[in-house]
Amino acid sequence: MFIKRICFLQLVLLLLFPAVSCNPVDPTPLPPEPDPPVEEEFETAAAAVLHMGAGWNLGNTLDSNSGSLDNMWIEAWTSRTPKDYETAWGQPVTTRQLIHMFKEAGFGAIRVPVTWYPHIGTLTLHDTNKWNLSDWTGMTVDAAWMARVKEVVDYVLDEGLYCILNVHHDTGSADTAWLIAGEAEFEDAAPRYQSLWKQIAETFRDYGEKLLFESYNEMLDPFDSWCFASFAAPGNYDAAIAVAAYKSINNYARLFTETVRATGGNNVQRNLIVNTYAACSGDGTWNPHLEDPVKSFALPEKPGHIAVEVHSYWDAGKFNAQKAEIDALFSRMDSQIVSRLGVPVIIGEWSGGSNDDNDANVRFASYFSQKAKETGIAAFWWMGLSDGTDRAVPRWTMPRTKEAILQAYN
Repeated sequence: MFIKRICFLQLVLLLLFPAVSCNPVDPTPLPPEPDPPVEEEFETAAAAVLHMGAGWNLGNTLDSNSGSLDNMWIEAWTSRTPKDYETAWGQPVTTRQLIHMFKEAGFGAIRVPVTWYPHIGTLTLHDTNKWNLSDWTGMTVDAAWMARVKEVVDYVLDEGLYCILNVHHDTGSADTAWLIAGEAEFEDAAPRYQSLWKQIAETFRDYGEKLLFESYNEMLDPFDSWCFASFAAPGNYDAAIAVAAYKSINNYARLFTETVRATGGNNVQRNLIVNTYAACSGDGTWNPHLEDPVKSFALPEKPGHIAVEVHSYWDAGKFNAQKAEIDALFSRMDSQIVSRLGVPVIIGEWSGGSNDDNDANVRFASYFSQKAKETGIAAFWWMGLSDGTDRAVPRWTMPRTKEAILQAYN
């Protein structure tokens, strides 16, 4: 009976004073649950390429190297500081003022070529200046070199420009090249290549969407074949060698993307660039295999944050004769890459064959840039717009050609 009276009293209190409870609680309200962090979505590769506009290569700078196993002259005759390498091919140390000049002129992107092999592990010389690749030990990138690369990349990004960072003369026809398009060569190089990109990706993991990584530059088969795989092989073409080379290119591209993505952070959605064999674009009609590097290329991941790069060099003095081939180039990029693969195209290197700021280069540069603009392609002129001592001022080496490029894009 006593228990019933207590419960009856509680019921009356609850009806009269709803806030009163049989079980007292802390009247202080709990703070709201914080919203989960929202990861900023990077723009797609297609959007990035459209936003880049006109581009330029900071060439013969961080990509400088000895380039000969029999004459490793930078290693033998310098202290091997970042400055020793950066200035070895006749260019001054890069300054923020140089990059600012390009920004103020209206360029939207700068490609920073970097050669890494002299700065990885231990490079032991023989007979003063000779090196054997078989003696190469270690996979760690020199901290001072990585710091200088980071500093130059920061120059570009701090100016609000897009920056492409790559692996450059670790490929190519020099006997120091260690990234080679062959099946056995891929297996040999894969551990060091993966380690290199892991270190680069981790260094720049937190950087924003305007930094893009480019997998490799102009990678060749074991015979150093330009134009298309096995071109320099005995007999000029061997289908088995060509198939192996193209398969290896696709393997390098896949290893690159998987390695970068696995480092997490912004690298999960960073826009990445992969190149065709030798960065060939299929220019010319003199051989039926010229388009094979483009047609054989396979994407390493689904479209979205991936772009394909090719290179395209011409003789500006022969513009009238080559105009139809230039038109064909842009048509081919649309059909063989944009439409077939569903990704944007970057022409990472192009020029008219000289640093002469003459009428021929102006006419050629204007037309080529206009075609690139019309087809949604970002094109990066190779070097000469500001070159040598002009970079230290800084000032333009090719002011008329520069203006022709910018007028077409802007």
